[in-house]
Amino acid sequence: MDAQDATASGYSDNLIAELGASVRNDALHLILLPTEKCNFRCTYCYEDFSIGRMSASTIQGVNRLIDRRLDGLRFLNISWFGGEPLLARSVVEEISAHIHDALAGRPDVEYMGDMTTNGYLLDAPAVARLSSLGIRRYQISLDGPQPIHDQTRVQAGGAGSFHQVWGNLLAIRDGREPVDVLLRVHLTPDNLPLMPGFLAEIRDTFLTDARFSVILKPVERLGGTNDDAMDIIEEEAREKILAELRPVVLTGGDARRLQPVPDVCYASRPNSLMIRANGLVGKCTVALTDPANAIGKLLPDGTLEIDNVLLRPWLRGWESQDWAALSCPANGIPRDRTTLLQLSPTRLGLAART
Repeated sequence: MDAQDATASGYSDNLIAELGASVRNDALHLILLPTEKCNFRCTYCYEDFSIGRMSASTIQGVNRLIDRRLDGLRFLNISWFGGEPLLARSVVEEISAHIHDALAGRPDVEYMGDMTTNGYLLDAPAVARLSSLGIRRYQISLDGPQPIHDQTRVQAGGAGSFHQVWGNLLAIRDGREPVDVLLRVHLTPDNLPLMPGFLAEIRDTFLTDARFSVILKPVERLGGTNDDAMDIIEEEAREKILAELRPVVLTGGDARRLQPVPDVCYASRPNSLMIRANGLVGKCTVALTDPANAIGKLLPDGTLEIDNVLLRPWLRGWESQDWAALSCPANGIPRDRTTLLQLSPTRLGLAART
């Protein structure tokens, strides 16, 4: 389907651009979970921490998968997730060193390494070492000033975490490493009264440094054990609240300080896969315990065994042109196998590639 035909059939230019980026076979995005254990017990967390450190056979499989794909790639993005990925920093470094060596003399491949981390273990030496291995983008969550943050982003032993995380952020600011830090600021009914002042502090402390930016995210009920007790900002109130808070972040700077929520979730992209610590392959880092999110497995030789019937519902938004399904394919995912068989991503060239 060319662009003219696509537009005639109802595809918007934005959808065409997103589709083109998502199906290209010379781009690969792997979300790797080096461990699913965590040193935090955030009150809104949805993970069960049942799987530990990535096994040697899975590490081998990741390295060989990258080796198998490298000749056909122009873009490689490795995203580190968990649990807390820095609890298995040696795994992160082992795979990252392999990628670093494999890319030596390969200027044709553009590489980006990023990490979602709670920031507690991200001290200056860790930043320097990981930066040398190509990991130069971080997402770190903050829940408000220390009294609020320490009630919700709690260490596994019960202590707060704000002082250590804030100190590590200051060390990054005061250092010279070529890294970017996205501060994910969570919004709840409890912290909203303090949020204008806290965002002003973030703005004045970090956002004069172009390496730092902010994303504003209302906390959601995502299947955690505390969901029933959580008080969240209702959907209908969110846009008004966000409209009031955005100018605080942007005052005195430009739009790059404030990052938008992406229109298309990574889980909707055919060239994005999550590899869990036990070698299972999925699409979504939230629905970890959902059977629909186990679409295959990684073998030690680097091959992927993907069940295309299970993959199809994650990609359904492209054919239906449904932005809701593209922005969160896990929401309302079809489960009946007859329905799954009727979904045909191959019509759009979306068959799994291994």
